[in-house]
Amino acid sequence: MSELSNLSELAHFVGKSRLTSSDDRVRRRALAGLTARLDPRPHRRGVGDLLGVVLALSARTRRMAMPRVEVEIDVFAPGGKRALRMRLGHPGH
Repeated sequence: MSELSNLSELAHFVGKSRLTSSDDRVRRRALAGLTARLDPRPHRRGVGDLLGVVLALSARTRRMAMPRVEVEIDVFAPGGKRALRMRLGHPGH
């Protein structure tokens, strides 16, 4: 599609908006529908939402309480030279 056809489609879309209608009732109904969707509704939490919060707090507490872990990985090439050395969780790095 060319940009010209996209722009003409956009112009037609704006022209078909119910907010531009000459009938006051149609405009008010369209505006009321928009504002009703924008109003914040009280969100009722379900059991799944509460369980998710409990699990997140549990994992966070467990990470804070567990001792720090250090992992060292040495990989050597077939010739005996070190190919890779990684230190994860090492203090000071």
